[in-house]
Amino acid sequence: MKIKQLNFKKEYKEILLSGRKMTTIRMSTDLKPGDIVELIAGGESCGYAKVKSITKKRVSELSRKDAIKDGFKSVKELFKTLKKYYNELTPDSYVYIISFEKTSLRPNSKKRKRLNKSRK
Repeated sequence: MKIKQLNFKKEYKEILLSGRKMTTIRMSTDLKPGDIVELIAGGESCGYAKVKSITKKRVSELSRKDAIKDGFKSVKELFKTLKKYYNELTPDSYVYIISFEKTSLRPNSKKRKRLNKSRK
């Protein structure tokens, strides 16, 4: 099974590691709730997370709460940053809010433990 990744710029490493960043906002996604993903910041692993939910919203509907969960102080700051990555972004654009929680489990880790036990 290929492990899916959520890639971030290196500048997000610390807030990913601290758990302050609980969401990411993307223009498109192939993830679904329940997926286990590896969080990558600047090419370095920041651990694994389980996708809790995915919400589709217009940019104009993003709230202060959405901004804070994504690691920003305000909607204005969030929009400015999103605009850096997505030039075509407008208030009418739809985005996906991917909510995740860090986990110590890696995909198939339960299977590996069982296999190791059976080899003893």
